[in-house]
Amino acid sequence: MEAPVFKIETYLVQTAPYYEPVASEIALFEAAYHHQLPLLLKGPTGCGKTRFMEYMAWRLKRPLITVSCHDDLTASDLVGRFLISGGDTVWVDGPLARSVRYGAICYLDEIVEARKDTTVVIHPLADDRRILPIEKLGELLVSPPEFCLAMSYNPGYQSVLKDLKQSTRQRFIALEFNYPTPQLESKIIVNETGIEKGMADSLVKFAQMTRNLKGNGLEEGASTRLLVHAAKLMVAGLEASIACRSAVAQALTDDADMLSAINELSLSVF
Repeated sequence: MEAPVFKIETYLVQTAPYYEPVASEIALFEAAYHHQLPLLLKGPTGCGKTRFMEYMAWRLKRPLITVSCHDDLTASDLVGRFLISGGDTVWVDGPLARSVRYGAICYLDEIVEARKDTTVVIHPLADDRRILPIEKLGELLVSPPEFCLAMSYNPGYQSVLKDLKQSTRQRFIALEFNYPTPQLESKIIVNETGIEKGMADSLVKFAQMTRNLKGNGLEEGASTRLLVHAAKLMVAGLEASIACRSAVAQALTDDADMLSAINELSLSVF
């Protein structure tokens, strides 16, 4: 029996995602892509890294295959494995092998969540060789020029157990992301949700207050993503205090004292 049919067209980004450039990240990505250099996106949660990847895939007209990394991710999950189908044994490519075969952009989201013995498999793809050995097939995949390897992580969550090895890090061109300027962040919220600009400005002010608490009870402040969630609830008719409590405060912490402090911040703004 044949392996399941895979259609690369499924992974094409058909319409332009809304994305506002913060610095020179578009030019950097395009330069790295055209010189076949892998990319590392660094930045806090919810600051637009995944949206940026979707935008660049659309801009470059390449399929985007995204892998959400986690503790149980194995090399076989990335490269592929033999499966039983209808009594027959068939080989099924993993997302990394598919990306190489079809010249897609492979995006490994939150790469530090994957086990270190798993990330080693990307090393031959991330240097001048640009190859992917598939030992179980005895095959050596050579990347076409269109293939691009990109990965992301949040430096704020670095620890001894969850950090990038230098042998991995030094293979990549780094793009640093952060939250937009207040004016740009407000514009993004308005475009994403249709909320009034004054309310968007207030949400940004509230977010900046929570970001000042990073390291003082919070691991992260409110991300742009959370502000968009809150704005959508407000557009739907919920009071600002309720929207901020549900979409922001509860998403940031479970600590009762911190929840109370964040709720007080929102009440001081709205």
